[in-house]
Amino acid sequence: MDTKDNVELNEILRLRREKLADLQAAGNDPFGNVTFDVDTHSIDILNNFEKYEGKQVRIAGRMMSRRNMGKAAFCDLQDGAGRVQVYIKGELVTDAAYDEFDKKWDIGDIFGVIGEVFKTQKGEISVRASEIKLLAKSLQVLPEKYHGLQNVDLRYRQRYVDLIVNPHVKDAFLKRTAVIKGIRNFLDGRDFLEVETPLLHQIAGGASARPFVTHHNDMDLTMYLRIALELPLKKLVVGGFERVYEIGRCFRNEGTSVKHNPEFTMLELYQAYTDYYGMMELTETLLRKLAVDVTGSSVVNFQGTDIDFGKPFERVTMVEVVKKYTGVDFDAITDLEGARAAAKAHGVEYKPIHKKGDILNLFFEEKVEEHLIQPTFVMDHPIEISFLCKAHPDKPEYAQRFELFIMNREIANAYSELNDPIDQRRRFEAQELLREAGDEEAAQIDEDFIAALEVGLPPTGGLGIGICRLVMLLTDQASIRDVLFFPAMKPLQ
Repeated sequence: MDTKDNVELNEILRLRREKLADLQAAGNDPFGNVTFDVDTHSIDILNNFEKYEGKQVRIAGRMMSRRNMGKAAFCDLQDGAGRVQVYIKGELVTDAAYDEFDKKWDIGDIFGVIGEVFKTQKGEISVRASEIKLLAKSLQVLPEKYHGLQNVDLRYRQRYVDLIVNPHVKDAFLKRTAVIKGIRNFLDGRDFLEVETPLLHQIAGGASARPFVTHHNDMDLTMYLRIALELPLKKLVVGGFERVYEIGRCFRNEGTSVKHNPEFTMLELYQAYTDYYGMMELTETLLRKLAVDVTGSSVVNFQGTDIDFGKPFERVTMVEVVKKYTGVDFDAITDLEGARAAAKAHGVEYKPIHKKGDILNLFFEEKVEEHLIQPTFVMDHPIEISFLCKAHPDKPEYAQRFELFIMNREIANAYSELNDPIDQRRRFEAQELLREAGDEEAAQIDEDFIAALEVGLPPTGGLGIGICRLVMLLTDQASIRDVLFFPAMKPLQ
């Protein structure tokens, strides 16, 4: 914005504050109004004109445009549902009210209207005002109507303005709500119980991630914002709740990208007496239903690619898919040196602490993920990266685990849950060694969780789904920031 534009904007802002002061001096403080009884919304009028024609309605919203014609004017009122035209004429609303509207009201102001629904000579559905009332004064200037708010950074920082001037932005958030409602309806229909568990943990457990650290003053304890929902939910299964789920915020102190935000929403569920195959059936059935319910079709277009949720999801082991795209067969590699040699030959960088299974996972992340476009269950992960998961009975170096990939990104993660407390302690101890070697994401030993397993956890299947990434897919949004009302942003300098 150049100097001239800044001067003009400052003058406009000054005039708006002068208008507010004049209104307040006249005893018409718009911020003093407490209520306005709304009985109708714009969409009701526009979709049911025959029902409303000639009837009095009470509507309220934000003025988005105005067209003055002497002692009359048309303006667009935008409420939470859409926009409708309002006709305001001096002799209908009183000359004093019209004079205030004409001289003291601005684009962006919030006002209420009592009036009659009619259709103009040009055929536009409108409300003929008999009473108008200013309910809140806008002291800022909205972006001009033809271009809206285009600056992406500013859209995220001022989402409230983005939602006002770019109404299409609301659609992704409405669908996000529909996704969460759909998940709840589906799981409730399968006799799952929705629960809430703590956000503050004494140990950052349930996943491999860097936590946010805080301090509880009264108990003088270091505490962590949860990185996962897993461990408290499994304790509830120990306590006798056989099917539980939670939809809640998790926090990971890691980088931001189009796929990552420091806080995000997860679904985690646990079902007794099933395994990761049961979780595959549940996941596939749930996502197929959500696609149809939210978008109207089992085929969803994402960034120009059709994703078919209607077909059976592909199932492939990590070893098989790595062999398919790299030619390296990890089942034929018998030791760590062989895995390191394969990594060097294919340009896969590894660390000294990495074992054979870690290197297999590096192959998958670097060479395979980009190819997984249609829904694909990648099964049987290395046991080294699955410390809360049961080992495969026929292949103990692999875990009974799957991740669901769609459009080369992980959407879901599921296990046959490890319920052997002795094995779980060994796994935690191995994680502690990794922490001592410098892995900040490695887990700590959770004695309370081990105590719960010693009481007895039935065979259990567990599933986690990233709600934000799922919503991205179902709303065709390339960035996670477009499905978060208020994504994390650095402060302006």
